[in-house]
Amino acid sequence: MSVSNYARLLRHCVNILDSFDANTVGVDQHIKIYFTDNKDLQETDKTFITEVFSGCVRHTKIMKVVVNGFYIQDGKSCLKADKNLYTVLCYLALHRLDELGTANFGKFVRSQDVSKMHKFLYFFLDDLNLNSWMKDEWSQIYEHSYVQVQLLSPIMRWLPELQELIDQLGDKLANKIPANLNTRNPTKVKEFKLTQPKPKSVPIPEEIPKVARPRTVPKSTYSNPNEDKIVEEAKERNRRRAEEQLLEATRNQFLCATAEKSAKTKGRMAKIKAEEEGKLQFNKSKARKPPSVTADHVPIKLNAATILREGALYQKREEEQIKKLESLEAGAKNPSEFLEWQQSMRRQDLEAELGEIERRRLEGKLSHEDAILARQNLIKENKQKVAEMKQEAEQLMQEYVERRLQEEEVLKQVVEDIMSGHENAKQAKVRLHQYKKKIVAEVSEESRELLKQAFEEAEEDMKRKVELIQQIRAMEALPKDRTKLVDWTATAGHALLSEMSIAELKERLAFLKIADEETLENKRDDILEAKEAKDQMLMETIKQISRHRAAEGQATQNRNEAKKLQKQKQVLKDPKLQDLQAQLEKKREERLKASKEMKVSPNRQASARTKNLGKQKQTLEESRWKELEKRREKQANLQSKGIVTNVAGQKLSSFNSVRKLSAGPVIS
Repeated sequence: MSVSNYARLLRHCVNILDSFDANTVGVDQHIKIYFTDNKDLQETDKTFITEVFSGCVRHTKIMKVVVNGFYIQDGKSCLKADKNLYTVLCYLALHRLDELGTANFGKFVRSQDVSKMHKFLYFFLDDLNLNSWMKDEWSQIYEHSYVQVQLLSPIMRWLPELQELIDQLGDKLANKIPANLNTRNPTKVKEFKLTQPKPKSVPIPEEIPKVARPRTVPKSTYSNPNEDKIVEEAKERNRRRAEEQLLEATRNQFLCATAEKSAKTKGRMAKIKAEEEGKLQFNKSKARKPPSVTADHVPIKLNAATILREGALYQKREEEQIKKLESLEAGAKNPSEFLEWQQSMRRQDLEAELGEIERRRLEGKLSHEDAILARQNLIKENKQKVAEMKQEAEQLMQEYVERRLQEEEVLKQVVEDIMSGHENAKQAKVRLHQYKKKIVAEVSEESRELLKQAFEEAEEDMKRKVELIQQIRAMEALPKDRTKLVDWTATAGHALLSEMSIAELKERLAFLKIADEETLENKRDDILEAKEAKDQMLMETIKQISRHRAAEGQATQNRNEAKKLQKQKQVLKDPKLQDLQAQLEKKREERLKASKEMKVSPNRQASARTKNLGKQKQTLEESRWKELEKRREKQANLQSKGIVTNVAGQKLSSFNSVRKLSAGPVIS
């Protein structure tokens, strides 16, 4: 191929990478779209573009390390639009250089701008960059063995030839002419056209000497020597001897050093383990049941604004219904036929939608049952693997015990040798200890005399301090007269017009407090009267709302029952749903059978314990409800006497008592 063909292939690879968006289109779909837009490509070109594009997408993290590093270090002045061009060249150098060879790779490089290619290849094919930070970055993405074998080794093998390509690009940039182009070809000597001599006679060939037939390879070459068998037999004898010694040592060991537990302890541990395993419920459903409060009619807490707003809404509906009846009496057309047709069409659409929903629900349950069966099979396989691993662990433990016994024998011999060397050191320590005792005895006599003198001086100082403290305390114990008489009826004597005594001030404050309490009581009575009138109006509105809600609830219930019956009929009519239901029942039976096989039978003691806990919980709840009932009875008695204990009780009494005043027109 010519250089233009290499440039064209490289341009197609860059264009397909530029137009690719991984978030919207897949790799295969994007390739098909690109080939439909470019129909003039041959089959070989298509395969090359497909392999290069898929390889760049697959190994995009490796290419990003090289290209981003190039733009950060040496390519600050290069265009960002050439990023995919560098990516394709990097992919060809790392993954396809063994297939292409340096000649074809050099044609790809020479088909582009020389300055761009020289700058990029000089950075990328630098031995220091490849073996330092590029290798570290690639090792964070892939394993170290893959990076060394698949990425670095091939490119390091081709590095000398690639370095020549970089040098040629550099010479072309510097406008250097190769040395061999400047020299002329030397004059070649031509032979004279002479008459050819007659050919000589062919000599008789010599006989080839026959080589002696080699000996056959002896059979002993392919068989193991007898020494290996002797060594294996010796190892087997030593292993059996070690096992016998281990059994004898464990049989004759002291009772205080036995690692096994008693039969009583083992029985208790087994009992506790059985109780704990009896509580386990692996196949229990994790979904919580809905609270009982939401199943029936839930009381809705309404404030005054919502009550008035809802009352006005129902009043408006009543007025609209009256107007409709009046218009029908006047001769208006009844739209019942159109509404029936509309309702039937909606019913058909709803039946189709419900059938689709039921089909999806049954398919979801089938997939759920398949998942449960697969999980149960996985649990069985895991149990088998655990049993095999336990057997391997037991074998390894036996081998470890044998090695430990051998090491202990060696250590015992070493300890005996060391103890014999320690006896001489002990005698030297005893002599040194006796010498130190003599020195300590001499020093202790001198220290005793010094301590005696220090104690005598400290005792005299303490006596002097005690006498001073006693004198100070005796002076502080003398009584002092600190009484001060105050006359509450006397004035301060400042000669002011508003001057008064403390008693008169207290009396005036008491009168002012009584007056404030009277005004507060009057305001309280006014507020209570207004509240009573408002409560009366709200109670009547609530009655009207309750009537409307009861009627709407009954109508809704009738509609729901009709829908349920219709849905059941539709579901039963569809044969596909019946087949799915039969498959679901079959899968469910298989799952229940497998779960019964895997189920752990509960212990009698654990079940009795759970029953006792349930009974205790029930008795506690009954006692709590009795206390609550007593408290409510006490509160009701206080309210019947006219005593309001708290804000909640005040609101309760205001709603239950009959109101006589009204604050406005009542909505009926």
